[in-house]
Amino acid sequence: MRIGVVTFPGSLDDVDAARAVRLAGAEAVALWHADHDLRGVDAVVLPGGFSYGDYLRAGAIAARAPMMADVVDRARRGMPVLGICNGFQVLCEAGLLPGALTRNGHLHFRNRDQALRVERADTAWTNAYEPGQEVVVPVKNGEGRYVAAPADLDRLEGEGLVAVRYAGGNPNGSLRDIAGVSSADGRVVGLMPHPEHAVEDLTGPSTDGLGFFTSVLTAVVAA
Repeated sequence: MRIGVVTFPGSLDDVDAARAVRLAGAEAVALWHADHDLRGVDAVVLPGGFSYGDYLRAGAIAARAPMMADVVDRARRGMPVLGICNGFQVLCEAGLLPGALTRNGHLHFRNRDQALRVERADTAWTNAYEPGQEVVVPVKNGEGRYVAAPADLDRLEGEGLVAVRYAGGNPNGSLRDIAGVSSADGRVVGLMPHPEHAVEDLTGPSTDGLGFFTSVLTAVVAA
């Protein structure tokens, strides 16, 4: 199975994401932001970092990169896409996920190990977990506060589109402790914490993040 990892100018965690893909048992395929070629991948990961220097808004320019036109088209036809941190911002800016990510409520950068509760365990990226399961993965962001209009938040809750939620403290002031959301079909997921940094015992803080990458293998086979 081939999973693409897109590199934008300013990406920081593309190498880590590719390693997580390999540890999950898939082939990591490097994708370049300026290309129009998904190279036959079965799924795509948009990694963390500071794409295009976070000019305008975090993820705003990256969402309009040539590669994203192909990602958006394939995602709307069912290809699984995971956006991590800056990748989550890109997915929101591209219109694949609702809401927006803004400056942390306390205006400080946060970098710490973070407990999360898996709210939806039937997505392409979370099916390896149990509903309500708590995992620990790092969080590191300055613009990670998830916001949406009250009616949109109610819709997200009512339709079960909150994928993961902060547990044991909210690091950035995200509304309703939302750490990640999914599309209605569960094929597109974005989250602010970094599961790719929690895939090996050597580097820790756990291997809890590996399930995001093994989940998509199951989803692609089942599709």
